[in-house]
Formats: sequence, C-alpha cells, structure tokens
Amino acid sequence: MKSRPSILISAAAIVASTVVFLIPFAFIVLMAFKDRRQSLLRDFSWPNGFHLWDNVVEVAATRNWMLITAFINSTILTVASVTLLVVLAAMVGFVLARRKTRFNGLIEFLILAGLMIPPAVVPTIWLLQGLGLFGKLHGLVLIEVAYGLSFSILLYRAFISTIPRELDEAAIIDGARPLDVFFRVILPLLWPVTVTNIVVQSVAIFNDFTNPLYYLPGNGNATVQLTLYNFQSQFNTSYNLLFTNILLITIPPLLVFLFFNRQIVAGVTAGAVKG
Repeated sequence: MKSRPSILISAAAIVASTVVFLIPFAFIVLMAFKDRRQSLLRDFSWPNGFHLWDNVVEVAATRNWMLITAFINSTILTVASVTLLVVLAAMVGFVLARRKTRFNGLIEFLILAGLMIPPAVVPTIWLLQGLGLFGKLHGLVLIEVAYGLSFSILLYRAFISTIPRELDEAAIIDGARPLDVFFRVILPLLWPVTVTNIVVQSVAIFNDFTNPLYYLPGNGNATVQLTLYNFQSQFNTSYNLLFTNILLITIPPLLVFLFFNRQIVAGVTAGAVKG
C-alpha cells in the first residue's frame, strides 16, 4: 500500500504534467481548427466550424509548397545525421570502454567539453565557408553530428562497459578481426541503447531551429521549424495557419515518442544500472 504522501506527490506530478504538456497541445489543436478571424482572439473558445483541412491545404501550398520541401530536407538531415551519430559514437564508445591508455583521460575531458562548451556560431560559419559547406545540407549534417556526438558517446560507452570482455576474447580466438568483433559481436548487442540514441537524436535534430537558421539560409534549404516564419511578420500574423503548421510539424516527433517510449527508458536505465 502506498502512503498518503506518495499518492499526493504522484497526483501532483500528474497535474503538473497535464498543465505543462497537454494544455498547450490542446490549445494548438483548437487554434488549428479555427478560421483567421476567430484565431485572432487567441483563447480556448470552441471553433465555430471545421476549418482544419482548409488550413492544412493553405499551409502546405504557401510559398510554392515550401512545407513539403522542408519535410524532405528535415528527413534527409535527420536520417543522415543520426546514421553517422550511431556508427561513430558506437565505435568511439567501444574503443574507450575496451582499451585503457594514457590518453583516455584527455579524450573523456574533450567529450565532456563537447557537452559543456556552448557552440560558437560565427567561427563555425567561417569554417563552413572555408570548406565550401555553408548553406549546404551536408554541411549542416556535419554540424548536427558534431553537436550530438558527445552525448551519444557517453551513452554507448556506459552500455558497452556492461558487456563481458569474454565475448571479445572468444571472437578473437576464433580468428575475428577488430572490425569483425565490433560489427558482428558487439553492435548487435547494442540494440537497446541504439534505439534510445536514434529516438532522442532524431527528435532533437528534427526539431532543431537555431542550427538551420544560422547555417542553412535560403528557402530551398528550409527545414520544418523555419516554416513558422511563413505566417508571422512585424505587423500581421495568421494564427490559425501558424498553429496548423505547428501541429503538422509536432505530429512526427510525438508519434516517435509514443511508440518508442519504453525503448527509450530501457536503453537509458540498462546502461545506468549495469554500469
């Protein structure tokens, strides 16, 4: 039986979660169903009619179907960045967990520095311009990988340290090379933490606003978050279209979290508990 204080704390947590997450989402949905005139009130009033489909069509068709282009760009950016993150972070985490050298302390310090030191926008732009990657999608892919690599390495290193070394030694005795040990023995065992990393990084990159704004100018390079500028200006804002756009770009990450919530928790706790 749970004590009364624990029940009250649980109830307070549920209420707080409802206020923080569900009420704003309900407001977004209500605004997306309204027409332009009623949306100017910006309240929780019930929509006068069903205008969601008209809003969706208008949002999608704005600026020569810019939202469709943005979804394609965001999908390419997310898939390419997450693929590189998984492969590179898993390999670095494997080396750090299995090979102890005098450079491990320095490497771990640099990894933690990647989490703590804020990114420098202007020098990064200069670097991208020097490499000819500024304003190009594959340039932003490298930026996303660089920003997310430290967190991913820490996840994989903690999880790989829980895998017995005897598996590596048995594979080496059977004639496996180092790459064979990693790709055929270790990598298949990393599925829980890989799913966690894929979901967390995918949602973060798909929802990224500042990096595309800084490093990927131009309407042809727009990502989904930048399409929010289509319906607001200094003197006029179409709130019904703005919130419809927000609803459309919120649905994919929301579905990912709903379907992979258990895998996220399992992946994080597995490395934490066993490490």
